Amino acid sequence: MNQLIEKFPAQLVEALEIGEAATINPHSEEINKVFVAGLGGSGIGANFVASFITNECPIPYTVGKGYFIPKYVDKNTLAIASSYSGNTEETLHAFEQMMETGAKIVVISSGGKLIELAKEHGYDYIEVPGNWPSPRACLGYSLVQQLFVMNKLGFISKESILNVKSSVDLIKYNQEEIKEEAKKVADFLHGKLPIIYSEDRIEPVAVRFRQQINENAKQLCWHHVIPEMNHNELVGWKLANEDLAVVYLRNSDDFSRNQVRMDINKKIIQKLTPHVMEIHSKGNNLAEKSIYLVHLVDWVTWYLSVHRNMDSIEVDVIDFLKSELSKI
Repeated sequence: MNQLIEKFPAQLVEALEIGEAATINPHSEEINKVFVAGLGGSGIGANFVASFITNECPIPYTVGKGYFIPKYVDKNTLAIASSYSGNTEETLHAFEQMMETGAKIVVISSGGKLIELAKEHGYDYIEVPGNWPSPRACLGYSLVQQLFVMNKLGFISKESILNVKSSVDLIKYNQEEIKEEAKKVADFLHGKLPIIYSEDRIEPVAVRFRQQINENAKQLCWHHVIPEMNHNELVGWKLANEDLAVVYLRNSDDFSRNQVRMDINKKIIQKLTPHVMEIHSKGNNLAEKSIYLVHLVDWVTWYLSVHRNMDSIEVDVIDFLKSELSKI
């Protein structure tokens, strides 16, 4: 896993080259909404895209992480099916429903049944390299391809794509600093239950952090966002508990009221656990800041897996679940 994380900048470069060369044909109908089906490492890419394009894209962009598509998916919808393996059960089920709607369908995958069906039915598809042993390490492929699909169909400019491109140098230049900070954060979290807070604008980073702690470090944790957690979860902070460790993901350009909220939150929570710290992003825009933080927290979760003596690649329990499902 540490080798896969190390290759993340190179993966982004390759993903940009693949996306640039991809052909996405126009749809015969006007597109007025986007729906993306994807789970796990393939689904989180769509969450990042939704965050990056929210201030530019003129049509709704929603993400589904289950077996079914919404009723509003129709001939005026761009429907993206994203599965790194191409065999994700839920995404295939959603894809079959997409085919009945007349939607503009685009597949993003490394192969499997999804690419077979796209070829069979003449749908546009972008095929990414399939030689990575862990789908969650392939965030760059799905994220970048979805941005290119949106750009090639005219819904966003190339700004977000160029911001991803500039993030490559950012994380390469700061690689050693990122690793050093990641070690400190992993030391801080070791032996405690991690809690992750961020501004709602960068919730995809918090989700990614939580999921990587789950899979790489084999540990439970939770996350929430500000300001929403100020309306519910904050009340749950009532009793002292030194087993909890809180990490705030922060950006210099977080909305001013949310920055104040985070500062007040910290004062409240520090009375109940001494284990509170902040991670600050680097970068000049949301994509750069998000990708910087993603790379940093990915390293955190790997160092945490070392502390916990866990195999960060192994997902035996998921394999068991799939095996049991296959019997039915």
